[in-house]
Amino acid sequence: MLQLTALALLIGLSAARMYPDFGLLNDDQINYINNIAKTTWKAGRNFNPLDVAHVKRILGVPDLQKSMYLTRQLPQKTFERRLDSYEFPENFDPREKWPNCASLKEVRDQGDCGSCWAFGAVAAMTDRICIQSNGKVNFHFSAEDLLSCCNQCGFGCQGGYPSAAWNFYQETGLVSGGQYNSSEGCRPYTIPACEHHVVGKLPPCGPEEYPTPECKKQCESSYKIPYKADKHFGVKTYTVSGEENIMQELIENGPVEAAFSVYSDFLDYKSGVYQYTSGSELGGHAVKIIGYGVENGVKYWLVANSWNPDWGDKGFFKIRRGRDECGIESQIVAGNPKL
Repeated sequence: MLQLTALALLIGLSAARMYPDFGLLNDDQINYINNIAKTTWKAGRNFNPLDVAHVKRILGVPDLQKSMYLTRQLPQKTFERRLDSYEFPENFDPREKWPNCASLKEVRDQGDCGSCWAFGAVAAMTDRICIQSNGKVNFHFSAEDLLSCCNQCGFGCQGGYPSAAWNFYQETGLVSGGQYNSSEGCRPYTIPACEHHVVGKLPPCGPEEYPTPECKKQCESSYKIPYKADKHFGVKTYTVSGEENIMQELIENGPVEAAFSVYSDFLDYKSGVYQYTSGSELGGHAVKIIGYGVENGVKYWLVANSWNPDWGDKGFFKIRRGRDECGIESQIVAGNPKL
Protein backbone atom coordinates (compact mmCIF):
# COMPACT_ATOMS: atom_id res chain seq x y z
CA MET A 1 0.00 0.00 0.00
CA LEU A 2 2.83 2.39 0.88
CA GLN A 3 4.48 1.63 -2.44
CA LEU A 4 1.27 2.43 -4.31
CA THR A 5 0.85 5.67 -2.37
CA ALA A 6 4.43 6.68 -3.16
CA LEU A 7 3.90 5.84 -6.83
CA ALA A 8 0.75 7.95 -6.93
CA LEU A 9 2.62 10.84 -5.32
CA LEU A 10 5.42 10.57 -7.88
CA ILE A 11 2.92 10.53 -10.73
CA GLY A 12 1.23 13.60 -9.27
CA LEU A 13 4.53 15.45 -8.92
CA SER A 14 5.52 14.47 -12.46
CA ALA A 15 2.21 15.79 -13.84
CA ALA A 16 2.65 19.02 -11.89
CA ARG A 17 6.10 19.48 -13.41
CA MET A 18 4.77 18.69 -16.89
CA TYR A 19 1.82 21.10 -16.60
CA PRO A 20 2.75 23.89 -14.17
CA ASP A 21 0.05 26.31 -13.05
CA PHE A 22 1.04 29.97 -12.95
CA GLY A 23 -2.43 31.28 -12.27
CA LEU A 24 -4.77 33.02 -14.67
CA LEU A 25 -3.51 35.75 -17.06
CA ASN A 26 0.02 35.67 -15.73
CA ASP A 27 3.09 36.94 -17.62
CA ASP A 28 5.18 34.17 -16.03
CA GLN A 29 3.07 31.70 -17.96
CA ILE A 30 3.74 33.50 -21.23
CA ASN A 31 7.47 33.44 -20.53
CA TYR A 32 7.32 29.73 -19.66
CA ILE A 33 5.49 28.85 -22.89
CA ASN A 34 7.78 30.93 -25.12
CA ASN A 35 11.16 30.30 -23.53
CA ILE A 36 11.11 27.17 -21.40
CA ALA A 37 8.44 24.70 -22.46
CA LYS A 38 9.76 24.11 -26.01
CA THR A 39 6.22 23.61 -27.25
CA THR A 40 4.62 24.04 -30.68
CA TRP A 41 3.08 27.49 -30.22
CA LYS A 42 3.75 31.03 -29.07
CA ALA A 43 1.97 32.98 -26.35
CA GLY A 44 1.29 36.66 -25.77
CA ARG A 45 -1.04 38.95 -23.91
CA ASN A 46 -4.61 38.65 -25.25
CA PHE A 47 -6.64 39.49 -22.17
CA ASN A 48 -6.32 42.21 -19.56
CA PRO A 49 -5.27 40.68 -16.20
CA LEU A 50 -8.37 42.29 -14.67
CA ASP A 51 -10.65 40.31 -16.99
CA VAL A 52 -10.66 37.04 -15.04
CA ALA A 53 -14.42 37.02 -14.38
CA HIS A 54 -15.13 37.97 -18.00
CA VAL A 55 -12.95 35.12 -19.28
CA LYS A 56 -14.94 32.56 -17.33
CA ARG A 57 -18.25 34.08 -18.44
CA ILE A 58 -17.52 33.66 -22.14
CA LEU A 59 -16.76 29.94 -21.83
CA GLY A 60 -20.29 28.92 -22.67
CA VAL A 61 -20.43 25.11 -22.52
CA PRO A 62 -21.44 24.68 -18.86
CA ASP A 63 -20.98 20.92 -18.52
CA LEU A 64 -18.67 19.14 -20.97
CA GLN A 65 -19.72 15.69 -19.77
CA LYS A 66 -23.38 16.48 -20.44
CA SER A 67 -22.42 18.03 -23.76
CA MET A 68 -20.58 14.85 -24.74
CA TYR A 69 -23.56 12.72 -23.70
CA LEU A 70 -25.94 14.83 -25.81
CA THR A 71 -23.56 14.69 -28.78
CA ARG A 72 -23.44 10.91 -28.60
CA GLN A 73 -27.23 10.77 -28.88
CA LEU A 74 -26.99 12.18 -32.41
CA PRO A 75 -26.74 9.91 -35.46
CA GLN A 76 -23.16 9.02 -36.36
CA LYS A 77 -22.18 10.32 -39.78
CA THR A 78 -21.28 7.62 -42.30
CA PHE A 79 -19.94 8.30 -45.77
CA GLU A 80 -21.17 6.54 -48.89
CA ARG A 81 -17.53 6.34 -49.91
CA ARG A 82 -14.68 6.73 -47.45
CA LEU A 83 -11.65 8.52 -48.82
CA ASP A 84 -8.40 6.59 -48.74
CA SER A 85 -5.52 8.15 -46.79
CA TYR A 86 -3.67 9.15 -49.98
CA GLU A 87 -6.71 11.12 -51.20
CA PHE A 88 -6.53 13.68 -48.38
CA PRO A 89 -4.57 16.83 -49.19
CA GLU A 90 -1.94 17.62 -46.59
CA ASN A 91 -3.48 21.06 -46.00
CA PHE A 92 -7.11 22.02 -46.46
CA ASP A 93 -8.36 25.61 -46.17
CA PRO A 94 -12.02 26.11 -47.19
CA ARG A 95 -11.39 29.80 -47.87
CA GLU A 96 -9.44 28.69 -50.91
CA LYS A 97 -11.87 25.98 -52.05
CA TRP A 98 -15.01 28.15 -51.70
CA PRO A 99 -13.86 31.76 -52.31
CA ASN A 100 -17.43 32.93 -52.97
CA CYS A 101 -18.39 32.25 -49.36
CA ALA A 102 -17.07 35.31 -47.52
CA SER A 103 -18.31 34.09 -44.15
CA LEU A 104 -15.48 31.54 -44.08
CA LYS A 105 -13.08 34.43 -43.54
CA GLU A 106 -15.07 36.04 -40.74
CA VAL A 107 -14.55 36.03 -37.00
CA ARG A 108 -17.63 37.00 -35.00
CA ASP A 109 -17.80 38.52 -31.50
CA GLN A 110 -20.04 36.99 -28.85
CA GLY A 111 -19.60 40.04 -26.58
CA ASP A 112 -19.88 39.67 -22.82
CA CYS A 113 -22.17 36.65 -22.99
CA GLY A 114 -21.54 32.90 -22.77
CA SER A 115 -22.99 32.37 -26.24
CA CYS A 116 -20.08 30.55 -27.89
CA TRP A 117 -22.32 27.49 -28.28
CA ALA A 118 -24.69 29.57 -30.44
CA PHE A 119 -21.93 31.35 -32.38
CA GLY A 120 -20.08 28.16 -33.27
CA ALA A 121 -23.35 26.76 -34.59
CA VAL A 122 -24.63 29.71 -36.64
CA ALA A 123 -21.17 30.44 -38.06
CA ALA A 124 -20.91 26.88 -39.41
CA MET A 125 -24.54 26.93 -40.61
CA THR A 126 -23.87 30.18 -42.48
CA ASP A 127 -20.84 28.68 -44.22
CA ARG A 128 -22.62 25.45 -45.06
CA ILE A 129 -25.68 26.95 -46.71
CA CYS A 130 -23.38 29.04 -48.90
CA ILE A 131 -21.23 26.01 -49.75
CA GLN A 132 -24.17 23.70 -50.49
CA SER A 133 -25.76 26.34 -52.75
CA ASN A 134 -22.49 26.84 -54.65
CA GLY A 135 -22.27 30.41 -53.39
CA LYS A 136 -25.79 31.40 -54.42
CA VAL A 137 -27.19 31.71 -50.89
CA ASN A 138 -25.27 34.27 -48.85
CA PHE A 139 -26.69 35.48 -45.54
CA HIS A 140 -25.86 35.15 -41.84
CA PHE A 141 -27.84 32.91 -39.53
CA SER A 142 -28.91 34.81 -36.44
CA ALA A 143 -27.02 34.07 -33.23
CA GLU A 144 -29.63 36.23 -31.48
CA ASP A 145 -32.51 34.01 -32.60
CA LEU A 146 -30.76 30.83 -31.46
CA LEU A 147 -29.47 32.31 -28.20
CA SER A 148 -32.79 33.79 -27.12
CA CYS A 149 -35.37 31.31 -28.44
CA CYS A 150 -33.83 27.87 -27.92
CA ASN A 151 -35.02 27.01 -24.41
CA GLN A 152 -33.87 23.40 -24.73
CA CYS A 153 -30.34 24.48 -25.66
CA GLY A 154 -29.35 25.45 -22.12
CA PHE A 155 -29.19 28.78 -20.34
CA GLY A 156 -28.73 31.48 -22.97
CA CYS A 157 -25.86 33.79 -21.99
CA GLN A 158 -24.98 31.41 -19.17
CA GLY A 159 -24.14 28.63 -21.59
CA GLY A 160 -25.64 25.97 -23.83
CA TYR A 161 -24.98 22.82 -25.83
CA PRO A 162 -23.95 22.57 -29.50
CA SER A 163 -25.94 19.39 -30.25
CA ALA A 164 -29.14 21.04 -28.97
CA ALA A 165 -28.45 24.09 -31.14
CA TRP A 166 -28.28 21.97 -34.29
CA ASN A 167 -31.43 20.05 -33.33
CA PHE A 168 -33.22 23.38 -32.88
CA TYR A 169 -32.09 24.41 -36.37
CA GLN A 170 -33.57 21.22 -37.78
CA GLU A 171 -36.83 21.22 -35.82
CA THR A 172 -37.67 24.91 -35.36
CA GLY A 173 -35.48 26.76 -37.84
CA LEU A 174 -33.55 30.01 -37.56
CA VAL A 175 -33.90 33.43 -39.14
CA SER A 176 -31.17 35.65 -40.56
CA GLY A 177 -29.21 38.18 -38.56
CA GLY A 178 -25.80 39.84 -38.65
CA GLN A 179 -23.42 41.08 -36.00
CA TYR A 180 -24.08 43.79 -33.43
CA ASN A 181 -24.94 47.19 -34.90
CA SER A 182 -25.08 45.78 -38.43
CA SER A 183 -28.85 46.13 -39.08
CA GLU A 184 -28.36 43.03 -41.24
CA GLY A 185 -31.12 40.47 -41.61
CA CYS A 186 -34.17 39.77 -39.48
CA ARG A 187 -32.60 39.65 -36.00
CA PRO A 188 -29.07 41.07 -35.73
CA TYR A 189 -27.11 40.48 -32.52
CA THR A 190 -28.05 43.03 -29.83
CA ILE A 191 -25.23 42.36 -27.36
CA PRO A 192 -22.46 44.89 -28.04
CA ALA A 193 -19.12 43.76 -29.39
CA CYS A 194 -16.52 44.54 -26.77
CA GLU A 195 -12.79 44.51 -26.20
CA HIS A 196 -11.85 41.27 -24.49
CA HIS A 197 -8.24 42.32 -24.82
CA VAL A 198 -5.64 44.84 -23.68
CA VAL A 199 -5.38 46.79 -26.92
CA GLY A 200 -8.27 47.27 -29.30
CA LYS A 201 -10.73 49.64 -30.91
CA LEU A 202 -13.84 48.51 -29.02
CA PRO A 203 -15.14 49.51 -25.57
CA PRO A 204 -14.10 47.14 -22.77
CA CYS A 205 -16.25 44.14 -21.86
CA GLY A 206 -18.01 43.96 -18.51
CA PRO A 207 -18.05 44.55 -15.69
CA GLU A 208 -21.06 42.17 -15.74
CA GLU A 209 -22.43 39.62 -18.17
CA TYR A 210 -25.22 40.77 -20.45
CA PRO A 211 -28.60 39.16 -19.78
CA THR A 212 -29.97 36.78 -22.39
CA PRO A 213 -31.99 38.78 -24.96
CA GLU A 214 -35.75 38.33 -25.14
CA CYS A 215 -37.07 35.87 -27.71
CA LYS A 216 -38.78 38.25 -30.13
CA LYS A 217 -40.46 36.40 -32.96
CA GLN A 218 -40.45 39.37 -35.26
CA CYS A 219 -37.91 41.02 -37.52
CA GLU A 220 -36.47 44.50 -37.37
CA SER A 221 -38.84 47.07 -38.86
CA SER A 222 -36.34 47.83 -41.63
CA TYR A 223 -36.33 44.17 -42.74
CA LYS A 224 -39.16 43.52 -45.17
CA ILE A 225 -39.49 39.73 -44.87
CA PRO A 226 -41.81 38.47 -42.05
CA TYR A 227 -40.23 36.43 -39.24
CA LYS A 228 -41.87 33.11 -40.16
CA ALA A 229 -41.08 33.54 -43.84
CA ASP A 230 -37.41 34.18 -43.00
CA LYS A 231 -36.97 30.83 -41.22
CA HIS A 232 -34.40 28.43 -42.63
CA PHE A 233 -34.12 24.81 -41.55
CA GLY A 234 -31.62 22.01 -41.34
CA VAL A 235 -32.59 18.62 -42.69
CA LYS A 236 -30.16 16.37 -40.85
CA THR A 237 -28.12 16.80 -37.67
CA TYR A 238 -25.29 14.40 -36.86
CA THR A 239 -21.97 13.89 -35.13
CA VAL A 240 -18.66 12.94 -36.73
CA SER A 241 -15.87 11.06 -34.98
CA GLY A 242 -12.37 9.95 -35.94
CA GLU A 243 -9.65 12.12 -37.42
CA GLU A 244 -10.06 11.11 -41.06
CA ASN A 245 -13.87 11.21 -40.87
CA ILE A 246 -13.70 14.78 -39.56
CA MET A 247 -11.24 15.69 -42.33
CA GLN A 248 -13.53 14.20 -44.98
CA GLU A 249 -16.53 16.03 -43.55
CA LEU A 250 -14.67 19.34 -43.77
CA ILE A 251 -13.57 18.68 -47.35
CA GLU A 252 -16.99 17.60 -48.60
CA ASN A 253 -19.46 19.68 -46.59
CA GLY A 254 -17.64 22.53 -44.85
CA PRO A 255 -17.06 23.67 -41.26
CA VAL A 256 -18.31 21.90 -38.14
CA GLU A 257 -18.89 22.95 -34.54
CA ALA A 258 -16.74 21.53 -31.75
CA ALA A 259 -16.61 21.78 -27.96
CA PHE A 260 -13.42 21.43 -25.90
CA SER A 261 -11.81 22.10 -22.52
CA VAL A 262 -10.11 25.48 -22.11
CA TYR A 263 -7.03 25.76 -19.89
CA SER A 264 -5.55 29.05 -18.76
CA ASP A 265 -2.67 28.87 -21.26
CA PHE A 266 -5.10 28.87 -24.20
CA LEU A 267 -6.07 32.46 -23.39
CA ASP A 268 -2.51 33.53 -24.29
CA TYR A 269 -2.41 31.83 -27.73
CA LYS A 270 -0.84 33.93 -30.50
CA SER A 271 0.52 31.60 -33.20
CA GLY A 272 1.61 28.07 -33.97
CA VAL A 273 -0.19 24.82 -33.11
CA TYR A 274 -1.75 24.98 -29.66
CA GLN A 275 -1.45 22.07 -27.28
CA TYR A 276 -2.03 22.13 -23.54
CA THR A 277 1.19 23.29 -21.91
CA SER A 278 0.36 24.84 -18.53
CA GLY A 279 -2.39 26.04 -16.26
CA SER A 280 -5.67 24.90 -14.77
CA GLU A 281 -8.91 24.01 -16.55
CA LEU A 282 -11.35 26.93 -16.75
CA GLY A 283 -14.40 25.50 -18.52
CA GLY A 284 -15.92 24.38 -21.80
CA HIS A 285 -15.92 26.39 -25.01
CA ALA A 286 -17.50 25.93 -28.45
CA VAL A 287 -15.88 26.96 -31.74
CA LYS A 288 -16.00 26.40 -35.51
CA ILE A 289 -13.43 24.08 -37.10
CA ILE A 290 -12.93 25.11 -40.71
CA GLY A 291 -9.95 23.12 -41.99
CA TYR A 292 -6.74 21.32 -41.18
CA GLY A 293 -3.06 21.14 -42.08
CA VAL A 294 0.50 20.51 -41.01
CA GLU A 295 2.89 23.15 -39.61
CA ASN A 296 6.54 22.34 -38.94
CA GLY A 297 5.67 18.66 -38.97
CA VAL A 298 2.80 19.06 -36.47
CA LYS A 299 -0.75 18.22 -37.57
CA TYR A 300 -3.46 20.74 -36.67
CA TRP A 301 -7.10 21.73 -36.97
CA LEU A 302 -7.76 25.28 -38.22
CA VAL A 303 -10.37 26.94 -36.00
CA ALA A 304 -12.35 30.19 -35.90
CA ASN A 305 -13.03 31.58 -32.43
CA SER A 306 -15.76 34.11 -31.50
CA TRP A 307 -13.69 36.58 -29.46
CA ASN A 308 -13.28 39.05 -32.38
CA PRO A 309 -10.19 39.38 -34.62
CA ASP A 310 -8.01 40.99 -31.92
CA TRP A 311 -7.63 37.68 -30.09
CA GLY A 312 -5.03 35.08 -31.10
CA ASP A 313 -4.08 34.87 -34.76
CA LYS A 314 -6.56 37.43 -36.12
CA GLY A 315 -9.33 35.56 -34.33
CA PHE A 316 -8.28 32.10 -35.53
CA PHE A 317 -6.14 29.42 -33.93
CA LYS A 318 -4.58 26.06 -34.72
CA ILE A 319 -4.86 23.13 -32.32
CA ARG A 320 -3.05 19.81 -32.44
CA ARG A 321 -4.83 17.22 -34.57
CA GLY A 322 -5.09 13.46 -34.23
CA ARG A 323 -4.90 12.99 -30.47
CA ASP A 324 -8.15 14.61 -29.28
CA GLU A 325 -6.32 17.61 -27.81
CA CYS A 326 -8.42 19.02 -24.95
CA GLY A 327 -11.27 16.81 -26.16
CA ILE A 328 -11.85 18.77 -29.36
CA GLU A 329 -12.34 15.67 -31.54
CA SER A 330 -14.88 14.11 -29.17
CA GLN A 331 -17.75 16.57 -29.69
CA ILE A 332 -18.12 17.36 -33.38
CA VAL A 333 -21.58 18.44 -34.50
CA ALA A 334 -22.88 19.45 -37.91
CA GLY A 335 -25.92 19.22 -40.18
CA ASN A 336 -27.17 19.72 -43.71
CA PRO A 337 -29.11 22.84 -44.72
CA LYS A 338 -32.47 22.71 -46.45
CA LEU A 339 -32.09 24.64 -49.69
